[in-house]
Parts: sequence; structure tokens; C-alpha cells
Amino acid sequence: MPTDHAALRKKIASQTVIAPGVFDGLSARLADSAGFDALYLSGYGVSASQLAKPDNGFLTLPDMQMRIETICAAISTPLIADADTGFDDIGAAVLAYEEAGAAGIQIEDQQLPKICGHISGREVIARADAVARITDAVAARQDADFLIVARTDAREQSGIDEAIERGRLFAEAGADILFIESPESEDEFRQIGAALGSMPLLANMVEGGRSPLIPRTKLVEMGFNFIIYPIAAMAASAAALHAAYQHLLDGEPSGQRVSFQELSNMVGFPEK
Repeated sequence: MPTDHAALRKKIASQTVIAPGVFDGLSARLADSAGFDALYLSGYGVSASQLAKPDNGFLTLPDMQMRIETICAAISTPLIADADTGFDDIGAAVLAYEEAGAAGIQIEDQQLPKICGHISGREVIARADAVARITDAVAARQDADFLIVARTDAREQSGIDEAIERGRLFAEAGADILFIESPESEDEFRQIGAALGSMPLLANMVEGGRSPLIPRTKLVEMGFNFIIYPIAAMAASAAALHAAYQHLLDGEPSGQRVSFQELSNMVGFPEK
């Protein structure tokens, strides 16, 4: 289980951190072994993998806490975990995520029921209420190195200027990382970096989402130093599963698979 949260805080303050999305124990184990500095658990990933439902407010705090516990027991890499709007109790969510082993929590400013950040139709709460969520999260954490990721979804409803202003207010409230969700052009990413680049900034790269996929080097030049790819592995896994099941239906197993011994090694059986 990852325990050195201070190390991740120092890395985010001084270098670029790449965090792939994980969604269960096995995906987390594989990402952990790849050597990333951090991993990212999205509500989308848990809702899809555990419930086979959209990221639309179906998850509960116990759902996320159990998944975080499962993942953290399988890894040594720090995990940042999505808490959506805070499950109606920001303080309880922060404590639950800390106890489960996460290195940080992400809180957003959407109204309920929330919607995936790359689906249209999102609405956000008032500025003051949004800032209060971040203030409550900062006050609730027991470990000063537990990271608070503050996300705003205001871009769609109110435009990029409002989203940037909310980012400023979140920083004043004590957020450790700012997350302006779904900018819709490279120019908007540049505006965010220019306005908020003194803070650690998160860039969310979703294949097929509302934001353009921007090369990592360019994101760093713009001022982003925490870059997540939340569904890349899940999308690849879904494609592989679909192909494997289709091959079985057609009468033969897929040729694209790890060996039984390799799979056994991944989950902890000793090599023969």
C-alpha cells in the first residue's frame, strides 16, 4: 500500500507527473509495475467496471472506498481518486479516502446528479458553494500531504473565463492541484496555463472527449504538470475483451493474450 504521500506532493511541485487511469485491482497492479509516479481512479472507471452504468451519480461513497482499498492493497504507487461532488458529505469522503489509502481526492463543482465531464448537459453550483466544498475538504484531511484536487466543470455552462476564476478561488481555498475540466481548444489550455500556471495544473486527456488530445511536451510548455489518461486502459481492455469473447463465440480463443503462467504471476502466484 502506498504510504509516502509527501513524495508525490514534492514531485508535483517540481516535475511532470503522468497518471494513467486504473479501475480495478489487476489494472492497478499492471500500471504499478509499469513505473508511473501516480495512478488515477475515476468515477467513470468504477461506475463502468463495477456497475456497468454510466458516470451519472450512481456510485456511493462505500463503493468508492471499497475500490480504493482493493487497489491500494495491490500497489505501491500513490493513487489519486475521484470523489465526484463529495457524496453529500465532503468531510466524510475525505476521511474515507484517506483511511482507504488514497494519496489524494478530487472534488468537483457540479450539481446533482453529476454527469461525466466529457458529456454535454453539466450544470455547476454557485461559486461560493463550490469554494465551500474545497474549503471543507482541506479542513477535513488528517494528513497535510493528502492532496486536494479541485475540479470545475464551469467551462460548458459559463465559459472559460468563469472556469479560470473558479480555479483562482479554489487555489485561495487551499486546493493543491487545479483541474479545469474539458477545455475545448488548445487556446483555452493556453489561457488556463497563463492564468493559473503558478499552481500545479491537471490536464485530462480523454480519447474522443470534448478536449483536444495535446502532446505531453506541449502541455508541459503550457504550464500543466499533472497529466491524466483516465480511460485509455479501460478502453483498450474493453476492446480486448470484446475480441476475446467474439473469438470464443466463433469457436477459438483469441491469439492476443498473456499465458496462464504470466497471468498467474501478475496476481501473485510464484513462477514455476
